[in-house]
Amino acid sequence: MTQTIAPRVRTLVLLLLATAGLLLTTAGPASAHAALTGSDPQQGVVVDKAPDQVSLTFSEQVALSNDSLRVLDPKGKAVQQGKPFEVGGTTYGVKVHSGLPDGTYTVTYQVVSADSHPVSGAFTFSVGAPSVTSVSVSGETAGGGVVGWLYGFGRYLSYAGFIVLVGGGAFVLACWQRGAGVRPMQRFVVGGWLTLTSATLLLLLLRGSYTGSGKVADIFDLDLLGNVLQTKAGAALVSRLLLLAAAALFISVLFGAYDKREAEEKRDLTFGLAIGGTVVAAGLAASWAMAEHASVGLQPGIAMPVDVVHLLAVATWLGGLSALLVALYRSQTPIESAAVRRFSQVAFGSVVALVATGVYQSWRQLGSWSAFTGTRYGQLLLVKIGLVAVLVGIAYISRRWTAQLADTVVRQGKRAPQKERVAANASGSAKAAKSAKEAGGAEDSGTAKKDGGGKQAGGAKKAGGAKGDGSKRAAQLARQQAAMDTARQKRTRDADPHRFGLRRSVLAEAGVAVVLLAVTTVLTQTEPGRTEEEAKAAKAAASSSSSSSSAQAGSGAVTLDMSFDTGGTDGKGVVTVDVDPARVGGNEMHVYVQRPNGRAFDIPEVKVALTLEAKKIGPLAITPDHITTGHWSASNVQIPMAGDWKIAVTVRTSDIDQTTVSKNAQIG
Repeated sequence: MTQTIAPRVRTLVLLLLATAGLLLTTAGPASAHAALTGSDPQQGVVVDKAPDQVSLTFSEQVALSNDSLRVLDPKGKAVQQGKPFEVGGTTYGVKVHSGLPDGTYTVTYQVVSADSHPVSGAFTFSVGAPSVTSVSVSGETAGGGVVGWLYGFGRYLSYAGFIVLVGGGAFVLACWQRGAGVRPMQRFVVGGWLTLTSATLLLLLLRGSYTGSGKVADIFDLDLLGNVLQTKAGAALVSRLLLLAAAALFISVLFGAYDKREAEEKRDLTFGLAIGGTVVAAGLAASWAMAEHASVGLQPGIAMPVDVVHLLAVATWLGGLSALLVALYRSQTPIESAAVRRFSQVAFGSVVALVATGVYQSWRQLGSWSAFTGTRYGQLLLVKIGLVAVLVGIAYISRRWTAQLADTVVRQGKRAPQKERVAANASGSAKAAKSAKEAGGAEDSGTAKKDGGGKQAGGAKKAGGAKGDGSKRAAQLARQQAAMDTARQKRTRDADPHRFGLRRSVLAEAGVAVVLLAVTTVLTQTEPGRTEEEAKAAKAAASSSSSSSSAQAGSGAVTLDMSFDTGGTDGKGVVTVDVDPARVGGNEMHVYVQRPNGRAFDIPEVKVALTLEAKKIGPLAITPDHITTGHWSASNVQIPMAGDWKIAVTVRTSDIDQTTVSKNAQIG
């Protein structure tokens, strides 16, 4: 029966690995976790006068390099000057040469979001009138190509290694301490450590190219590696390597001296290993939590510990499940039913923790029910939830098999008469060998007496040879008997229908877990649904405002949209300033404040200042009156002369959180 099962097992494992690889291959480049929510000039707009700088606003803070922001003229020549800089909040800009001629200009950006993922893109604006441009932006995608695929595969291996290392160690320590002396279990956990260590080194080497050029040749660039070590992601990877050194010590003790200790010493050592192993495992999980999704966005102080608990629960459940699979299929030492029941209890607790932390993470990353079906992140999360539900269903079947499982030792006891018969046969064989040895000795002795002293020596030599042959024969019989006992134990183990059913259900669980891990890896590289929806709303609002501005421009009105971020709670939004009819003399001014999703909201204070820098006039302070939710107005705003006026708006969202944003507008 076992011989027919083995090919099926190998085929199933290969199919599952192929499915996981397909998911990773079709995942594509890492989606932007920081989304572009606005720009000045806006995408596709035609401005009368060339800007002094180009600024971009993202949904979260990003990291810049010297060439993160580029502005290209219609011929593809760079017209930016100096390094990119932070304008304020989540807005970043770069200066451009003065007096740019008319035509279409291309803005490209490649930055790294606060959760360590590369973000890139491009858009165009025109000065005076649109023109033909030779710049192609179709290839502006960060995190793609061979390097992107390798980085994604390295992330998958790192998660898999973490799960095997932590889950396998926890399984041995908490459920099956006899497994510390089982060679396949030792190889399993050590394999997890080697996988995680190798994947971490690979990610460290790939990081510079992954967030930069994407070229394979840059993987071994030491300058890039030095820059990576100064980033949050690089520090997290180095911390992971240091913790893996401590994990190596844990493994050496668990699979070395632990199994040889007496009961009392083993209890003390178990307590020490449990405390130390938990600290190391939590530190490894924190190396992900501190550098990725949990570290940015809403409630990072709560999200990071929750993410650590989530990762530990996943590792304890899926890693312990894989260890149980190894014990059932590869170990010559039968695993006791008590150990399986202990793991069933541990797995149940892990699933409870997994569901609780998963609900919080889903709320934090999605923010609305519509994001479940309207965003790629939500769709992948639905797939993950479905796989977890399937896994829990199979685990329920495994628990039923566990409840009916009988220890192999008990079943072997029922076969005692057979063992006695085998022992009797072995005893008979040993007696026959002894008789043959004695007969050979007697014959040699008679020959020695007949032939004299010289022949006596020869007979003694032959007697010694017969004795040696008898010892070899006895050793051979002992090895054969040991092999027969091992084969009989394996047949007894495999003949148990409950154990056989448990093996099949655990194998099915492990197969679903492989696919679940692949989906989770893709999910960590996908833009959260909350961010994606906020970005869509901001772009829609900007497009609507741009259309409104164009419509009002014909009547002489000016409309300016400015994104702001005061840095406090509920501090992000868009402020819109309308000046009508935008002429010398009296004007009506309206100020509107909206959230990133386009919904109006009130803030404690709004102030406006007008400055004509060319003539050194201003700032002319204006304090508009609050009209309704998100709407302020000021009448008879006097503008003394025509020119390029700077309109600065100070937004205060709390007693201490405020910022000032500005744009220029031609008035008069």
